[in-house]
Amino acid sequence: MRVTVPVLMLALTAAATSAMAAPPAGWFLAGTDPTAYEAVLDPQETHAGAKSVRYASTREPKGFGTMMQSFDATDYRGKRLRFSAWVKAKDVQEWAGLWMRVDDASQPVKTLAFDNMQSRAIKGTSNWTRYSVVLDVAPAASGVSLGILVSGKGTVWMSQGSVDVVGNDVAVTDMYSGANTKSHKKPENLDFEH
Repeated sequence: MRVTVPVLMLALTAAATSAMAAPPAGWFLAGTDPTAYEAVLDPQETHAGAKSVRYASTREPKGFGTMMQSFDATDYRGKRLRFSAWVKAKDVQEWAGLWMRVDDASQPVKTLAFDNMQSRAIKGTSNWTRYSVVLDVAPAASGVSLGILVSGKGTVWMSQGSVDVVGNDVAVTDMYSGANTKSHKKPENLDFEH
């Protein structure tokens, strides 16, 4: 039997992909350079006895990577949702963070709410710390996506993740809503004198 070059390359790619460690069930890898990262269960690193996933660069990335999942927003419409997890970092050169996004059903998909912790990023090396992102899920929402990302080289461990409906007493961290900025009646301090 003669095998053509494209078929052979496809078979070799499939074999190489199946040989790589797969992320935990329910999760997948994405981002601008997802092949520069891997996600594996790490039995050596636990938080309070709970399992963790090590998400790390495996080569010099040309962007960022994320371990993520997406789910239907129906049960969360009109509610405030908090995604939180314990995270440990080692040698994160650029930045890392938890993230969450709420999308509608339009084509192309429109993002209704988003936070990736970039304004309060995880950098360098740090011990286990609990982080959270909080978003309102609009009545028009169709899907929610969340995960952990690393931009550039570095390693993070994530443990004890949870998604909880919270009350309005918990502040949103939405980068789109202006919740993280102070609103003024008119422009202020444009000359930076104050």
